[in-house]
Amino acid sequence: MQISRNFMVIGVAYLFLGIGLGMYMGGSGDHSLAPLHAHINLLGFTLMTVFGLVYRVIPAMGATTLARAHFWLHQAGALILLAMLSMLLTGRITEAGMAPLAPLAELLVLLGVASFAYNVWHNA
Repeated sequence: MQISRNFMVIGVAYLFLGIGLGMYMGGSGDHSLAPLHAHINLLGFTLMTVFGLVYRVIPAMGATTLARAHFWLHQAGALILLAMLSMLLTGRITEAGMAPLAPLAELLVLLGVASFAYNVWHNA
């Protein structure tokens, strides 16, 4: 598994999604999905690209089990969070309806970042 490449490729996919959503909001004049747009760009494009670049610059980090755990934890957590935020902002669910899945998804992202931090600490 090429952690660096995978993070960057998926990051670019989120970039296209974020740009598409931004274009829709600009064209329609409806900016109610602005929080989703921001989260797509930050959790999706920005963080994944930064992670991918760090793994590219420090290849020893990408060869670890922690890197694979980080990748999958971030993918699952981000996807769930973004889907739930989309449903919340479009009125399909309420904030109460986000429990317990949203906190679990947030925990997955946090555990992924903790794996990354530990990996940095030991390999950078």
